[in-house]
Parts: sequence; structure tokens; C-alpha cells
Amino acid sequence: MALHAPVLVLKDSLKRESGAKVQHGNIHAAKAVSDIIRTTLGPRSMLKMLLDASGGIVVTNDGNAILRELDIAHPAAKSMIELSRTQDEEVGDGTTSVIVLAGEMLHVAETFIEKNYHPTVICRAYSRALEDAIAVLDKIAMPVNVNDREAMLGLVKSSIGTKFTGQFGDLIADLAIDATTTAGVDLGQGMREVDIKKYIKVEKIPGGQLEDSKVLKGVMFNKDVVAPGKMRRKIVNPRIILLDCPVEYKKGENQTNAELMSEEDWKVLLDMEEEYIKNLCVQILKFKPDLVITEKGLSDMAMHYLSKAGVSAIRRLRKTDNNRIAKACGAVIVNRPEELQESDVGTRAGLFEVKKIGDEFFSFIIECKDPKACTVLLRGASKDILNEVERNLQDAMSVARNILKNPKLLPGGGASELTVSATLKQKSSSVEGVEKWPYEAAALAFEAIPRTLLQNCGLNVIRTMTQLQGKHANGENPWVGVDGRTGDIVDMKERKIWDSYSVKAQTFKTAIESACMLLRIDDIVSGIKKKQAPGAGAPKQPQIETGEDADTEQMIPE
Repeated sequence: MALHAPVLVLKDSLKRESGAKVQHGNIHAAKAVSDIIRTTLGPRSMLKMLLDASGGIVVTNDGNAILRELDIAHPAAKSMIELSRTQDEEVGDGTTSVIVLAGEMLHVAETFIEKNYHPTVICRAYSRALEDAIAVLDKIAMPVNVNDREAMLGLVKSSIGTKFTGQFGDLIADLAIDATTTAGVDLGQGMREVDIKKYIKVEKIPGGQLEDSKVLKGVMFNKDVVAPGKMRRKIVNPRIILLDCPVEYKKGENQTNAELMSEEDWKVLLDMEEEYIKNLCVQILKFKPDLVITEKGLSDMAMHYLSKAGVSAIRRLRKTDNNRIAKACGAVIVNRPEELQESDVGTRAGLFEVKKIGDEFFSFIIECKDPKACTVLLRGASKDILNEVERNLQDAMSVARNILKNPKLLPGGGASELTVSATLKQKSSSVEGVEKWPYEAAALAFEAIPRTLLQNCGLNVIRTMTQLQGKHANGENPWVGVDGRTGDIVDMKERKIWDSYSVKAQTFKTAIESACMLLRIDDIVSGIKKKQAPGAGAPKQPQIETGEDADTEQMIPE
């Protein structure tokens, strides 16, 4: 038979890689990402300094913050970055562990791919290992009493212990617990929901010391009263009215022209405007408020009436801040002053005060009774430090929130991973068929976390790992792990090194599922261009309109 010309299916411009080559590529990419982050795991972690596009500096060891800044070309590496993002959104902590674990899972799978194992076999074994791992976590998890502040502190501290602010002791942990317990909402059945994004505002003000940071029993925002000289800047037990309508004369929707024939008409117009605003203010003042806050504008006229009545006013407040004030002092945000009722007035605040911090004025609405929103005020030497503290605080608050939602504890310091690993090793003997080897490999991959902890402490990794494995092999004490600070092998209960159950479980799930997904990829086609309009090749020369193209007069509507 004559030789046929090779059939071209894909265009020349497309690059196609398939088979084992792709899997190796993906594994190496994922491994590369996990190596970037590897040194930032644990309390003895290194920091990374990143220069972002605008020339600002980010100094952090938060896995998610680092990966967010990186610009990565390889598709597999991109999906690894997604991992730490979802982990951050979902549970807020464990962003580094998830990447290290996923990288390790892929790394151990590489040998099987070389031996021509089918990826689905490896994935099956991994999923099975995941189920068993979660079962082990359920077994060793220990319930925690949410109202026991000591236990909560220990937990949040072990999350922050690995971060920059770990050196400030309980400071950040205290802030996080205060903030989340304040803003928590009971859902019944012992469940609590905390909306960190909406009701906890972190206000960073450079200056002062970190020790000056505190959680306010209420809210603060960067605004001053409208007329600083005439209005009170300190009110005890204020009655607060929140509006989201402008307190000024209604303007027409679009340009309105009024033609006036005589001088008097003009006066009538002005009187009407004055009358309108006066009525508005009367409606508001009926409720004897001490403080009126609106999201929109407030005219000079209205300001005059309000200040005459001894009412302080604040205008153009952000919607989100307004919601927080409403939650804190029990007011209802009203859309039309006509519809104000007594129940809409917020009376739960203990003090309204305008303070000058640095060279800006901030309004505080504080000492609220049972506020459902709060502001965390962070002070620190420089912007960079504050940004890092804020990131750590976010993590700490997420951990506190997770415990409030699911009050179960696991040992930290790599102890949970070692227990899981030991149990899976024992179980692997009962796994039948080809899946046995990948299953065992997954068991070994879990050891990546304690191993990395040891590496970051600068210990003899092999010797210490062997000791730890020996302690875990017969499964008698699942709580033995590495103290990341000193590198000693200790019981995690004594050192109070905990991890929250939801973070661990989520880490395992995310890591293994993504490893399976990356292993299943066997073809990468790159170089696909977006569909262009036919003929839109190189950018065209600007065309000079000829007579036919130019709009003729008939085309222009009258």
C-alpha cells in the first residue's frame, strides 16, 4: 500500500502534548508550586517578599497571599493556586498545607505513572485513602466547649503561631475571639454563624503600637460631623437615626428649566425649598435624635436646622458601614423620613464620640449593649506590618468562626497526619488488587506535613521522622507530634497545639481531589486563539473615509 500523507487534524499553530508526558509535566508544575510555599509552613517558617505590579511590597508567609501575587503560566500550576484560594474562602486557614499536601500526592503518583499504571486506578486508590483518612479524623477528633475561652485561645493561637504575629502572644488571638463572639448569630441547635465579611470591619491606622489594637464594642468610621464647630462631638447614650435618603431639596431627575416672570416667583421658589427642608427636619426631629447619619448628601439648610436643635449629623457614609451601625446600635435604616417610627431609632449605643487619630477624624459609636457588629482597630508601625497583621487576623477570625460552627478539635503539629498515615499503612494490607500500592503511597504522602515542619525547624529529618513513625505505628497515642518551635516530640494536648476539624478535613479533601483531577489530564492543547472576526488579522491602518462611507445628510435623523 502506498504511504499516505499524514493527516493533519489540528492546525499548525496548536501545540498538543498527550500521554504520560503531560502527566509528568503537570506533576512537576504542581511540585514547583508546592516547593515555593513549602518553607512557609509551621511556626519556624520563612517569609516571602513579593514586589507587585505597582511596585508595592508584600511581605508574608500566608500561602494564599503569596500565590495570589504570582503570575504563573503553566495551567496545572494555575489550578494549584485555585486550591489555596478556595481553601482560604472556605475555611480561611490551611492554605499552605493544602498546597504542600497536593504537591506530595502528585509526587508519589509519579512512580506509578512511570510503571504504566492507569491514572484512574491511582485516583480510585486516592479517593479510598481520603475516605479512610476522614474516618480517622472523625475518630480522633475531640469536642471543645465554645464558651471555654482558654481552649479557644489555644486553638486560635496555634493557627497564628505559624504567622508573623505569633510573637505577640495572645494579642491577635484575643482580638479574633472577641470579634467573632461579638458578631456571632445563634442559629439554634448550638450552631453559630459568623459573617466576617459583613459585620466585622478591620480598620487599619498606622501609628501607635500593635498593643493598642482593640475590638470596639461597636463601630468606627472615617468621618467627622458635618459642622464640627456647631455640633456636639461627644454624646452619651445617643439616640441614632440612620437614613439612606438625601436630606436636601429634591432635584429633578434630568435638567429642569423653570422660567420665572417676576421677582416674587423666585422668592416663592426659595421659600418652597426652605419649607421642604424644614418639614424634612421636623419629621426627623420629632423623634428627638442626638445623631442623624445619612448615606447621601445633607444640605447646608438642613445642617442649620439640625444643629439648632442640637443634633449632630454625619453624611455620605458607606452603605456597608451604615449596615454595621444598624447592627451595632439596633437602629433600622429608613428610606423616607416620613416613615420614621420610634422603633427605628437606635438606642443601644453607649457613647458617640469623634476622636482625632493621626491627622484624621474618626467617629466612634461604642459601648453598645449586645452589638451584632464590631470594628477591629489595628495600630502598628507601618503599612506593611498592618497589612500582614490584618491577613493574620483574617485567618484567626476564620479559625474562631470554624470552631463556633463545628466545635471539634484535632491535634496539630503534624500529629493528625501521622495518625492518618499510620492507620492507612495498616489498612493497606487489606486493600486488594493493583490499588494497594497507590493507596500505600497516599499514606506516605500524608507524612509530607510533619516532614516539612521538621525541615523548617532545621532538625535531622530522617531520625525524627523515624521516631515519630515508631510512636504512631502501633497507634497507641494519636496525639504525639512535633512542636514546631523547639522541634521536640511531644504530646500535643500538653502543648495546646490544636487544629480545627473543619480546616483539616477541608485540607485533605481539597488536596486529594485536586491531585486526582490533575492526574486525570492526559492531553494539553495550547495555542488556541480566540475566534476572530474573519479578516481581522493584523491591526488595520486607519481608514480615511471616502465620500460613500461618510454619513450623508439623509442618514442623520431629524
